[in-house]
Amino acid sequence: MTERTEQAALPAENSRQADSAGGSDRLMVEIRGLTKRFGNFQALKSIDLTIRRGTVFGFIGPNGAGKSTTMAILATLLAPDDGIVRVDGIDVTEDPKEVRRRIGYMPDFFGVYDQFRTTEYLHFYGASCGIPRAEREALIPQLLELVNLSDKKDAYVDTLSRGMKQRLCLARCLVHDPDLLILDEPASGLDPRARIEMREIMKELKAMGKTIIISSHILPELAEMVDEIGVIEQGRMIAQGSVAEIQHRLQAGRILELRLAGGAEEAVVLLEGEPHVGRVMRDGQLVRFQFAGGDEEQAELLVRLVERGVRPIAFSEAQTNLEDVFLEMTKGIGVKT
Repeated sequence: MTERTEQAALPAENSRQADSAGGSDRLMVEIRGLTKRFGNFQALKSIDLTIRRGTVFGFIGPNGAGKSTTMAILATLLAPDDGIVRVDGIDVTEDPKEVRRRIGYMPDFFGVYDQFRTTEYLHFYGASCGIPRAEREALIPQLLELVNLSDKKDAYVDTLSRGMKQRLCLARCLVHDPDLLILDEPASGLDPRARIEMREIMKELKAMGKTIIISSHILPELAEMVDEIGVIEQGRMIAQGSVAEIQHRLQAGRILELRLAGGAEEAVVLLEGEPHVGRVMRDGQLVRFQFAGGDEEQAELLVRLVERGVRPIAFSEAQTNLEDVFLEMTKGIGVKT
């Protein structure tokens, strides 16, 4: 990839690399007080968000929360109504052309030209970025190899599966070797195998040092790739940090899991009256609850439950994931109708 980067350098690339020589502590994305309205609807409400260079950032939230709007503003496709938005220190409203040199944007609804072959499609976008044909000839096979489409180099785009089209669009985003990738729901609509392939490509891009923003509803898979997450709800950023940090902030202790032979409703009532027990959640005969006590208190709790008629099949500490974090963070936040 290093050779490819040198070959595919845009005319402004050398100055760009010099400007970016600030190490991983340099902010790639800086958003302060971002506000966006569509008529009387306020889509974004004074959002603050920072992302360091080389970070893979997971942007999570329900449909309509403001993820796509924020990404479109970062990509210079929408203008903010208020606030400051910078990419690698460059204001998106003051110098959008320079911002576009540094980003690769993949929207949730990607566009492809069906009558192009895959190589023609990438040549078209490479030429649009000002990359000479000789450099494109060396670059495109490497991009197709990166996204596992080398065997489809002569295929027409309309013959590709949805997953292949997604990967081709990702290759398109990489054609000018951007520092920041903005990927809006890159795994949307993909089957399990295609999701795995996309996830592996994300890992490769992370290893290359790319800064990546990924929005997704497939939260457990996102947790395997990201360094940090941001949770957005109804146009407000309600949390940002590593998955572990946010879990620690939310959880009053550990999450314990009690699988029962029966009587889950009665177990929930008993648990809600126990010391050290926080929020109790039930799914059929599986009961999960927050527990602030230690191992000894946990053992004593199990003894009391059994003595009071609870019939456990299994009792253990649960592994929380991004879905748990998101559901916990957004509980009690209603959607206005």
